[in-house]
Amino acid sequence: MKMTPFTVHIHEDEIQELKRRLHQTRWPDEIPGANWDYGIPLSFMKDMIAYWKEEFDWRAVERRINSFSNYIATIDGMDIHFIYAKGSGPNPIPIVIPHGWPSTFYEMIDLIPYLAHPDRYGGDAALSFDVILPSIPGHGFSGIPREPGFEDRQAADLLVKLMHGLGYERFGAHGYDLGASVLGLLCLDHPERVIGYHTTSPGNPSPFLTKDAQLSEAEQVFLACSAQWYREEGGYAHILGTKPQTSAYALHDSPAGLAAFILEKWHYWTGPASGDLLRHFSKEDLLANVSIYWFTKTINAANRYYYEGKHIQWPGPEDVCLVPHGVALTATQPHERPPREYVERLFPNIRQWEELHAGGHFVALEEPERVAGQIRSFFAGIR
Repeated sequence: MKMTPFTVHIHEDEIQELKRRLHQTRWPDEIPGANWDYGIPLSFMKDMIAYWKEEFDWRAVERRINSFSNYIATIDGMDIHFIYAKGSGPNPIPIVIPHGWPSTFYEMIDLIPYLAHPDRYGGDAALSFDVILPSIPGHGFSGIPREPGFEDRQAADLLVKLMHGLGYERFGAHGYDLGASVLGLLCLDHPERVIGYHTTSPGNPSPFLTKDAQLSEAEQVFLACSAQWYREEGGYAHILGTKPQTSAYALHDSPAGLAAFILEKWHYWTGPASGDLLRHFSKEDLLANVSIYWFTKTINAANRYYYEGKHIQWPGPEDVCLVPHGVALTATQPHERPPREYVERLFPNIRQWEELHAGGHFVALEEPERVAGQIRSFFAGIR
């Protein structure tokens, strides 16, 4: 594996081009009193775009990213960007933490100090981690797959090779959303390589269910809830799963359009009871994530995972994974809270099942200390 140090630096011309495009935003109309019923509100977007072009400091984001050790590894012709933070304890556990969608490695940065240096936060230095935060291919500063059919299972194989190239024959893992799909398939294909797998997206990937499967009442309620959620909120997935290239022209060309597309998901999937997303995330963090998509020109590649999902060999009737499994349930998304018996159909070796009592889909950035505490607790129990 070829591995070289990497420094994030966007040319000043690109930053000024972004600001020029933001200044030229052509705003749509809006139904009076629409609020969030029709999608992301015009007032919210005008406020975010004003901040992005007038106050947001991309150089500060770069400094934060570059305060960690960044690398590019070339594996099977694909460039994989990752942050590598070594733990301070005597025998750190290697852990790979891929991000979700529409997100980037940046979302996971706040986990690093709590995992790599737990002794600084009242934890035990003997349970520290070597933290590897990769950009999944097609996201962030990793390479973009240029051939059709690149999907979650191939991404999983590259992560196994990345960890092997770093000298780790066995490693831990934590993930959610796309990262959970990748890691779940990794556990199925390479169980001997995984010390334990912790997730805030249980049930992803889904277990195989026959038409006559005997489901518990809780499973029936969960599946009905998930189906309702998809009917009401899943239009984006159907579009990206059928014709992703068409939406790419707008998302790739308009930073305001890209921000609206991404921030809508961050709002609805966080589900703030107050209705105010900014009580959960700072404008800087929200726009750092959007900016990474913009500067790296990766939104189309990231969205293609929905289309390529039709090629994945998802778990079949015989698939069961005995890798030790840990679950932390977030508070605000019922369709992401399957009952334990549903998860055990695919991952029967559950060692930890806990409530976070907080957070939504992007909980690693929303509640990093709490998530890191759950990860440490899980691996303390299986080490």
